[in-house]
Amino acid sequence: MAVSVELLRNFDLLASLPEDALLFIAEQATLKQYARREVVLSAGLKDELICFVFEGRLQGVDFTIDGREVGLYFVEQNDFCGETGLFDEAERSDYVIAITKTQVVALPYAAVRYVMSSANTFILAIAQRMAQRIRYLTLQRSLLAIPNVQQRVCAQLSVLIESTSSLRAAKAEVELMNPPTHQEMAIMLNISRETVTRVFQALISNEVVQRNGTASLVVLNPSVLDEVSKGNLTL
Repeated sequence: MAVSVELLRNFDLLASLPEDALLFIAEQATLKQYARREVVLSAGLKDELICFVFEGRLQGVDFTIDGREVGLYFVEQNDFCGETGLFDEAERSDYVIAITKTQVVALPYAAVRYVMSSANTFILAIAQRMAQRIRYLTLQRSLLAIPNVQQRVCAQLSVLIESTSSLRAAKAEVELMNPPTHQEMAIMLNISRETVTRVFQALISNEVVQRNGTASLVVLNPSVLDEVSKGNLTL
């Protein structure tokens, strides 16, 4: 499906580009739709596209030697993935899958490199996003070292709502939109889905969190969540 300049302006990375650059990109970009669990980018292949999430959510995953799925990171609406191959042209090490019905704007590397050749701020923005993802993956790895599973799940929730840190500082309620499922959290934390469910049951019964179906998760008491994640409190 064709992509308009107006659609491209929805993405922070592209919004500040000059009109001629956006027109060039729009001519080469395509809008693709993916069903839940469909593979967007495959491991073992060289990336040729940067994928911008217009609607929905993606997750980077890998598999252990014994075939278990491991969750690495999420790619939210307005975010992008597939940028690493722009710089090293190596084969991709992880899969990216759609975890909800998702629309993606796919942009060929050739078009991106053309824009990069004349827009230093564009290169900087891509590099900054790569640095953020590296830091996130390092933090995610550190969560796996937490021996107490209740503490581990709460620490993961704290990471997921980090973008609302100003509200958390004020000890107000925090709402996490479209939260990951118990299974999606389980594969990120190397524990079973049933274990995640038991921790959530404890959080709900102690009025720390409240679920609004699959649409959102409300953290009613962020300070308690923080104390549990730090190991200072057990529910």
